[in-house]
Amino acid sequence: MMRFFYSVAIAVIILTMTAAPSVGAASGEIVTVTVSGAISPGTASFIIKSIDDAEAQQAACLIISLDTPGGLVDAMRDIVKRIMASRVPVVVYVSPSGARAASAGVMITMAADIAAMAPGTNIGAAHPVGAGGKDIDDTMGEKVTNDMVAHARSVAEKRGRNADWVERAIRESASITETVALSTNVINVVADDLTDLIGQIDGKEIPGKGTLKLKGAVIRQVEEGLRSKILRTISDPNIAYILMMIGLAGLYFELSHPGAIFPGVVGGISLILAFFAFQTLPVSTAGILLIMLALIFFIMEMKITSYGMLSVAGIVSLLLGSMMLYEGGETGVRLSMQVLVPTVAVVSLFFSAVAALVFRAHLRQPASGAEGLVGEIGVVKEALSPEGKVLVHGELWWANSDAPIDEGMKVRVTAVDRLKLTVEPM
Repeated sequence: MMRFFYSVAIAVIILTMTAAPSVGAASGEIVTVTVSGAISPGTASFIIKSIDDAEAQQAACLIISLDTPGGLVDAMRDIVKRIMASRVPVVVYVSPSGARAASAGVMITMAADIAAMAPGTNIGAAHPVGAGGKDIDDTMGEKVTNDMVAHARSVAEKRGRNADWVERAIRESASITETVALSTNVINVVADDLTDLIGQIDGKEIPGKGTLKLKGAVIRQVEEGLRSKILRTISDPNIAYILMMIGLAGLYFELSHPGAIFPGVVGGISLILAFFAFQTLPVSTAGILLIMLALIFFIMEMKITSYGMLSVAGIVSLLLGSMMLYEGGETGVRLSMQVLVPTVAVVSLFFSAVAALVFRAHLRQPASGAEGLVGEIGVVKEALSPEGKVLVHGELWWANSDAPIDEGMKVRVTAVDRLKLTVEPM
């Protein structure tokens, strides 16, 4: 009897070890996601979540349909790290025809277990640039380029791909078509469509992850959630900055004109969206504090007569804070000067104009209440000798005068003492 149990146990262990190399046996699903547009923190969040879900479901593989002009370095690195650590085979498929994997897209494609392209696509042009497409200055540019080359070669060599071409794509912005990429060992497969891709990679051995068994597998398309869409849209450093400026302007207008409501609502929503985006961007604390200090200076301008000095201080603080808002360097996140200069100019003019209106309102002679009666013209309804009644603004007032004034004559109000007027004849 004991020999029987030992035999059963050994058979179970052998069967388990034999079945281990196959991936995706638990669910048999092929998870597919579509990534189109610039690589941003929102894109990184979407891809990372998709890999997490594929691992949780023990999917056969994850196929990322990619079409991108590039994007932020930090977001790209997050995606590459997660793909490299994935327990599920990851396939990056540059598609459809006419698509490209440029800049950050090159690194994401190199990190995949299987790299594929559709006919009529291209890959390359991975030289790092700053926000807005501008070149990084010489010293920092060389540092960033060397860092990216080292990272790219490491990833390409790990996946057994052409590391020399990847280096040229970064240093020289080299770009190639799908046929050249296949012949030079940059990618593994050229496939007409998703069905063709699945057929070609079925049965391929993935080092450390077993053999792909995709025949008859269910294809499940994962759509991008609302949170990821919002984050992807607003996580552009320029959009996040503009949202913050709109938010500050809206709150400033609401504080200077209480009861306007609409500017305050728009400002509050814009600020929340901006700070939601800032959680994924390398934001400088000094930049945020300088921008907040600028808002304080503009508010103080409404309360203190500084003859414009506080407004000037606010504009300088706003400009410096905007320039320091993002910690650039290796992250590639910078505020475009085409956005910074017009935005600072418009917002500064807005703050200054509102402060000027408030200042003029403080200097304006009261037009209502008791003080508003001084200088008004009235008609005597009861002779003043020296007291009587006058009609001013359609209301009867007790009034007195230094000299007697007959009924029906016009008088001018010279002073107000509680509910009694002092008048003089016209």
